[in-house]
Amino acid sequence: MNSSDRTPADLLRSALAADPARPLITFYDDATGERVELSVATFANWVAKTANLLQGDLAAEPGDRVALLLPAHWQSAVWLLACSSVGVVADVQGDPASADLVVTGPDTLDRARACRGERVALALRPMGGRFPQVPEGFADYAVEVPGQGDRFAPFAPVDPDALALVVGEVELSGAQLVGRARQDAAGLGLDSGARLLSGRTYGTWDGLAAGLFAPLAAGASVVLCRHLGQLDEAGLAQRVESERVTNTTV
Repeated sequence: MNSSDRTPADLLRSALAADPARPLITFYDDATGERVELSVATFANWVAKTANLLQGDLAAEPGDRVALLLPAHWQSAVWLLACSSVGVVADVQGDPASADLVVTGPDTLDRARACRGERVALALRPMGGRFPQVPEGFADYAVEVPGQGDRFAPFAPVDPDALALVVGEVELSGAQLVGRARQDAAGLGLDSGARLLSGRTYGTWDGLAAGLFAPLAAGASVVLCRHLGQLDEAGLAQRVESERVTNTTV
C-alpha cells in the first residue's frame, strides 16, 4: 500500500492498482454453507456501485451519518468502503433514530424503522439474493444496486481528517483509521500476501480491523467467517489448509 493513502477508499484504490485479480475477501457463513470469494477488482466494483447508490439515489452527503446494522459479512465490508468513498460517517450498530440513513440486515428491521431518513435493507442471502418480499418502508439493496454505475467519483473531495467511523466508543477520521489499521496489521503479523482467518464480529473495532481494514492496509486478504462456532475443530483445520490461511484470529 502507498504511504500517501489517507482514507480506506485510498487503500482500496492502491490495492486495485497493485493487483486487481488477487483475492481480498473470502466469506463463509457456517450456518448456511455459503462461500463467496471476491477479488480486489470485484470488491471494488461492488463498492463503486454502492457508493453511487449512496450518493445518487439516497442523496447522502459528506458528514451525514449512516447507521450500519449489519453483521460480519462481505456486503457489510462493501458498505464500509462505500461510506468512505462518499465521505459519510459509518456508525456501526449506531442509533438509527439519530442517523441520516440506515442500512440493515434482515434481523434488525424493527430497530431500523426508528430512522426517519432513507432505509436500505440487505437480505444477506447467498449470492447477494433479494428479499422474497421487500420489507415495507425499505429499499432492497439487491434490487437497487445492480443498475448503478461501475465507476464512482465523489461530488466533493473526501476530507481524510473528517470523522469516518464510529464503532462503540471508538471514533476515527479516515486518516486515523488508516493509521490504526496499519498498526493492527503489524500486531496481527500481516504482510503482503498473508491470509488472515477471522471469526470476529463487526461490532467492535478489533472485529472490523481483523475482518477488513488491517488486511486491506497490509496488502493481505481475509477469510471472513460468520457463525464460525458451528464449525468443529476438524472442520476449522480443513478450512485453514484449503484456504492457505497464514494467520488466525477468532
